[in-house]
Amino acid sequence: MTLEQLRIFLAVTTHLHFTRAAEALYITQPAVSAVIQNLEAEYCVKLFHRVGRRIEITEAGKLLQVEAQKILDQVVLTERGLRELNNLQRGELKLGSSLTIGNYWLPEKISHFKRDYPGISVNCTLANAKEICEGTATGLFDLGLVTGDVDPALQSILEQEIIGGDRLQIVVGKAHPWFKRARVSVQELVETPWVMRESGSGSQQVFEQAMQRWGIEPADLNVILVLSSSEMVRAVVESGVGAAAIPELMVQKELQLLTLRAIAITNSRKGSAPPLEIMQPVWKLKHRQRFQTQLAIAFEQMLTTPP
Repeated sequence: MTLEQLRIFLAVTTHLHFTRAAEALYITQPAVSAVIQNLEAEYCVKLFHRVGRRIEITEAGKLLQVEAQKILDQVVLTERGLRELNNLQRGELKLGSSLTIGNYWLPEKISHFKRDYPGISVNCTLANAKEICEGTATGLFDLGLVTGDVDPALQSILEQEIIGGDRLQIVVGKAHPWFKRARVSVQELVETPWVMRESGSGSQQVFEQAMQRWGIEPADLNVILVLSSSEMVRAVVESGVGAAAIPELMVQKELQLLTLRAIAITNSRKGSAPPLEIMQPVWKLKHRQRFQTQLAIAFEQMLTTPP
């Protein structure tokens, strides 16, 4: 079985038509038919049913389709790796990042990498943590960068490493009753409206885990808004609606301008206990078995090397 046979077979599965597959590959229709006939004869299976002028893929064909695609995907990755061995002068790095990391933590890292490797194209996709984990597991990204927990179903597929961290700050706007207070007790957290991120957000996962450690069930909080980005959450809270837990990286300017106030949380209503903190790690994710390009390895090393 050759790579060329697999390419021709996959073209037929795509078009379900010998002539159209031949046209897409710029070869003759008899050549396509001969390849399929040879594969069927070699392995004593039927790959396609001929139904009048149509063809339909068989169960054996579906099996070969999955495995052939894996093989050709691996060939593409190997070719990328070989080209990139030339002093990393060309190539593409595909990153997936959760929103806050991608907007506030990652740009400096990418700029540093581009200074060292100016010929490399960096393609970074931003989405919530759940989507980045899934994309890294399926090979959409060379590396994923997220906060929060990785889905247990993906932990055997994804290798995880902590490469940084950020604090979640509980903040309120000027119109909020807490704005003039330095701290509130854990018990008071259920007494105010909350603006939250969606459940797939890494920051939301970390916040809910902290609530449970502090003895509060997230369902007991008065959630009045659920939004799809931390920027939206920040803007709504800054306008005076509710409280929110937002990564510290995102609110430094607003805290300096006093349009938001960070509220310390204590275990005591008297405020004598030390404040509680919510720390969220930044996780680097990569597939445990997929081929790692030299680009991905170089970017990993840059992420884990102190400046």
